[in-house]
Amino acid sequence: MDLKAGLWQQQSLKLAMTQELTQAIALLQYSAQELSSFLENKALENPLLQVDNNNIQPINPLIDRNRRKHTRNTENEWIEQIAAKSSSIEDQLLNQLNLHKYSSIQLKIIKYLIQNLDVNGYLIPSPEEIADKLGVQLELVEESIIVIQALEPVGIGAKNLQECLLIQIERENLKDDIALSILTHYFVPFAEKKWKLIAKELNIPLQKVQEVFDTIQKLNPRPGALLEQESASYIVPDAIVERAGDQFSVRLCDDIIPKISFNDQYYQKFSAEKDSQVGRFLQEKFQDYQWIQRSIEQRKETLTRVTRKIVEKQTLFFQKGSEYLVPMTMKEIASELDIHESTVSRAVKDKYIQTPVGTFSLKSFFTSTIQTVSNENTSSSQVKNAIADMIEKENKQSPLSDQDIVERLKSTQGIVVSRRTIAKYRDQLGIQSSSKRKRFD
Repeated sequence: MDLKAGLWQQQSLKLAMTQELTQAIALLQYSAQELSSFLENKALENPLLQVDNNNIQPINPLIDRNRRKHTRNTENEWIEQIAAKSSSIEDQLLNQLNLHKYSSIQLKIIKYLIQNLDVNGYLIPSPEEIADKLGVQLELVEESIIVIQALEPVGIGAKNLQECLLIQIERENLKDDIALSILTHYFVPFAEKKWKLIAKELNIPLQKVQEVFDTIQKLNPRPGALLEQESASYIVPDAIVERAGDQFSVRLCDDIIPKISFNDQYYQKFSAEKDSQVGRFLQEKFQDYQWIQRSIEQRKETLTRVTRKIVEKQTLFFQKGSEYLVPMTMKEIASELDIHESTVSRAVKDKYIQTPVGTFSLKSFFTSTIQTVSNENTSSSQVKNAIADMIEKENKQSPLSDQDIVERLKSTQGIVVSRRTIAKYRDQLGIQSSSKRKRFD
């Protein structure tokens, strides 16, 4: 083996991850709102880059986007119709009390209790922990908890789900001794649907346990959710699909993206300077402006091509509805557009498309392929719809098992899936197993 040192020449191709390339990749991933923020920040760094916001049009949600007509007197009033943010959770609960009835110490405890409710409305610390934390008597804490539990919504201030349901049954005056007994002594077996054991020990028919279950289903396990302070969020689409007969057209929604222009006056003023540092600065910022301009155009072209290809391959979806979503992968789109799969992934990331049938995430159009007995394939979305429809129409006294669904899908629709896949899709749809769907009417 020759191990002598020496010099050799060798040619090779490498893709250098320059700062410009890194930023171009990031720019493609930006949604319209993120791109707008990026340009605003860049304008602060680069004096040669001017941002013009005059083209930005506010989106009026009361406009019928198909007819483009305004309802009477709503052009300037729509924003006023959005409900103002309501008062805080603490205020909502305290407003139900006559605060003059309570001593300063008890009022302090009540406020502390409210501040320690979780999102479900349950009390997080134990009464003992609260008494120790505030340095007050345990009896006073327990009295304050009773005060909280007497407020609306019913069930607020409970220690857990079991107590929350018991409070609601007692407050609603259901006067169902069997329901109270089941929740008090058989809560876990009841939740696990071990109803035969409960019926045997209480000496009642299974139908009675079913009635208790139906009653409890009407209660609210998360009373705190009624007090949540979530402000409304709006989705601004990055692309819009419009229909004319059987044809669909795609246009990017650039209404919220500001236009950029070159500050030639600033450039001419300082380019006359003979300072080399000023010259290098201007050259650097000029190149930065050119790169941003090219990257925006490239982003627009890539997003338009990808969106058009999605619409082309999912025409039935836009014509007939979500049940006609066909299998489609990012690799498939990338191959047809002659771009890399990662480019497609970045182009659809966190972006939405407005269509005649609703607004959807671009990622939602990509579904895995499911084998069928025929030469045609189906999508995972179609299989989920078929499973949901099957379970909705099943006999609840004898619900379909996952294996039953496997066999029915194959015999009636020619879809070949495993029992494990059915269980996974059922879980994603929030549908319980057959044993927990069974009714005893």
